[in-house]
Amino acid sequence: MGLNGQMTEPDCELSIIMPCLNEAETIVTCIEKALGFLKRTGIAGEVIIADNGSTDGSQDLAIDAGAHVVDVAEKGYGAALSGGIAAAKGKYVIMGDADDSYDFSRLEAFVERLREGDDLVMGNRFEGGIAPGAMPPLHRYFGNPVLSYVGRLFFGSKIGDFHCGLRGFNRQSIRNLNLRTTGMEFASEMVVKATLTGLRISEVATTLSKDGRSRAPHLRSFRDGWRHLRFLLLFSPRWLFLYPGITLLLIGIFATGALLPGPFKITNRIELDIHTLLIASMFVLVGVQAISFALIGRRFASRYGFIPPSRVFDRILEALSLERILVFSAIVIVAGIVGIAWAVGRWAETDFGRLAYGDMMRWMIFSVTAIVAGMQTMLTGFLSSMINIPLYERRVTDIAHPDHQRRAADKVAE
Repeated sequence: MGLNGQMTEPDCELSIIMPCLNEAETIVTCIEKALGFLKRTGIAGEVIIADNGSTDGSQDLAIDAGAHVVDVAEKGYGAALSGGIAAAKGKYVIMGDADDSYDFSRLEAFVERLREGDDLVMGNRFEGGIAPGAMPPLHRYFGNPVLSYVGRLFFGSKIGDFHCGLRGFNRQSIRNLNLRTTGMEFASEMVVKATLTGLRISEVATTLSKDGRSRAPHLRSFRDGWRHLRFLLLFSPRWLFLYPGITLLLIGIFATGALLPGPFKITNRIELDIHTLLIASMFVLVGVQAISFALIGRRFASRYGFIPPSRVFDRILEALSLERILVFSAIVIVAGIVGIAWAVGRWAETDFGRLAYGDMMRWMIFSVTAIVAGMQTMLTGFLSSMINIPLYERRVTDIAHPDHQRRAADKVAE
């Protein structure tokens, strides 16, 4: 124990953290359950209330109940939890909402998995049981299942309940992830980054009860659901850009190949012609642009720590050097220019008079598409290389320390 009576870091095994914003009706019950669990199991631990600006007296109630209150000025669910995690002394952390919807008196399964070496232990409300009225039907049968499926599809996670608010983790392992979001998507970021970095993750069944508040919850279904989905998309350039881009590009190339020689008959009544070729051209250009965004986005996100590096992606980028991209782009652009030159030649043969509309338009569409796609690819190569330029970041001590400044001045004088 420290001089002020608070538990010191070596003494503390478990920190139970609850984000709080005006939870006066339920905060004491949650703290009593958490402290009761620590006392009953003999676990050395603490209860931390990460207060996000409560105005209903939640802070005083929490202190009187025996919790340690941490004031977090920056607004948001993620900001509150980040502040609580930074202040925690435990080797392990269990976090959960302070609305009495989770049972803090039954955390044995989480502690057991953490002690066995798991880095992140997720609760699964669908396996443990959801009490009547505890989760709106929209969330239970659509929102949570869909978002959890998207998370599993995009990132290869095995988690069945992606957004369960009750979860435990090794504090240092999660701090090493450098979580950045401040809102409700903090929960998704934790699972995504833990999965991508190869942390050991497991699930345990947990229950969800109807919360004990008389007011409406802070959660907003469509706003927060969209924020979670947006986060999952932005953290997966493959699914946001690459796979749609490849699909559009292949459809565009196939359709162009079929329509370039002439009209393509599907049935006696249905025939595809130049107008469909224009749509195919659009697919090619949008596909090339989407693939370009995938490469740029992935390189940027990896370079600045938003997404962990990928061996496969890094090898692809090494192969796609600026010089190779420029050579490929030049070939495509030259092909387009040759096509336009051929069309001009045909036009000259008629003394620049009228041309056969269908045949000439096909080759003009093909040629213009090739030039634009080549230019897009070339610009992508330059932008991607700009992101990859090595940066020398001087440390603050190198700049501010008087001895370093004096040595630098002496060297200049020499």
